[in-house]
Amino acid sequence: MKLLATAATAIFAVLTLGQAFAASPEDTIRQTLNERIPQLTKIDEVRTTPMQGLYEVRVGTDVFYTDAQGNYLIQGELIDTQARRNLTEDRIKALTAVKFSDLPLNDAIKVVQGKGERHIAVFADPNCGYCKRFERDMQSVDNVTMHVFLIPILSPDSVEKSRNIWCAKDQAKAWQDYMLKGEKSTSATCDTKALERNLAFAHKYKITGTPTIIFTDNTRVPGAISAKDVEKRLISAK
Repeated sequence: MKLLATAATAIFAVLTLGQAFAASPEDTIRQTLNERIPQLTKIDEVRTTPMQGLYEVRVGTDVFYTDAQGNYLIQGELIDTQARRNLTEDRIKALTAVKFSDLPLNDAIKVVQGKGERHIAVFADPNCGYCKRFERDMQSVDNVTMHVFLIPILSPDSVEKSRNIWCAKDQAKAWQDYMLKGEKSTSATCDTKALERNLAFAHKYKITGTPTIIFTDNTRVPGAISAKDVEKRLISAK
């Protein structure tokens, strides 16, 4: 009997030790996906989801889903039907949120109207028609500083136009002359690494449309809005 008890104790100890050293679902998922999908070698995070057996795999600000073994990979949206919420959309919004205080304002064109005590940031392309409309509407908004981040994404000559505006002696004037009057800046060259950084920033935070407006309360608005709406948001952002 003692021999049987000792053997049982030994077996239990081995099983317990094996469980202790068993790979976690996170480690298993990372290893499996790294081996099978080279593009996912830089997984930033693996975490559980509200759905049993489903795990979130995050690469930068891209979100995928998989099982505990990493045998299946889903690229799509996870919907909570009970709460009626798009969990994937909520997650991406959180991952791509931009703090106004973190914006690299030195890489933006500074357009001051009136005292310029209120601030907004605008990601824009010179060839963007909605950006031009927004710029016209902003002429009726006083006491505001617009920090315009040029992101040439709409057409091949967006790069050239952005470069000429950025390299102009008076950037703000060159920007408004083109957006309000259609007057092109003369060809100019200078250090345009700021434009490259703007594109990288936009990619990181999934700023894919212009204009994209960010207020000092970190509110992010995709697309042009009216001067009236800007005023409302500037007031609430105080």
